[in-house]
Amino acid sequence: MGSTKILFICFTVLMFTYSQSETLPKSPPTILPPTPAPAPAPDYVNLTELLSVAGPFSNFLKLLEQTKVIETLQNQANNTGEGITLFVPKDKAFTSLKKPSLSNLTADELKQLCLFHALPHYYSLSDFKNLSSAGPVNTLAGGTYTLNFTDDSGTVHIGSGWTNTVVSSSVHSTDPVAIYQVNKVLLPEAIFGTDIPAPVPAPAPAPVPDVAPVADAPDADAGKGPAAKASAPSASHRISWWSVWRCLMVVVVSGGFVVVL
Repeated sequence: MGSTKILFICFTVLMFTYSQSETLPKSPPTILPPTPAPAPAPDYVNLTELLSVAGPFSNFLKLLEQTKVIETLQNQANNTGEGITLFVPKDKAFTSLKKPSLSNLTADELKQLCLFHALPHYYSLSDFKNLSSAGPVNTLAGGTYTLNFTDDSGTVHIGSGWTNTVVSSSVHSTDPVAIYQVNKVLLPEAIFGTDIPAPVPAPAPAPVPDVAPVADAPDADAGKGPAAKASAPSASHRISWWSVWRCLMVVVVSGGFVVVL
């Protein structure tokens, strides 16, 4: 009897709880905000392929591969948050370089020369306006390997002591990689010293000779006064007197003798 009573009480409690849960307002389900998708990783930039297609930059690319600096530049471009700015000389810049020569440089100096052409940060062309007043800018070569920049109405001038050139075109400029073409090889003072020869002045233009104006041809009667012209009988005057003289010369042939009047 006791167990039956206990079961009845439990059943009654369960029924009451169920009826109460049905009458209570149901709370709306909790909706969690969607998890934002991760930002896409920047595209991998293959500098070797890019410099092979653009250009002609074969001389500079060969130097990057010879010194293995291409690996350093590739890592800076794709595996850092700073990116890279690279200045690439045309092939003609190497063939026209006579003094100083690159043939006597050591392997380490060639490596530093290549790193001297790169900045450890991505710079668009408009960013060089701020670099103009920033003073010398450090390159990937480090130490005293610095470059000076001047923005002149959109034209970017680059100075390294030995070299003064301009950015002639933009090869690639998408963050994190900027590649700009230059017309000369950038030569650092840290390698070639500070004894920079003075630039050869341009030859002065040849003076234009003073050509005197051609004088008028002298008159045939120049230097002759009126008196001289009056004293010299004219041709018509001489012919007139000769006619009279002929008229006065009468040759009479008569009776075997000649009379001349």
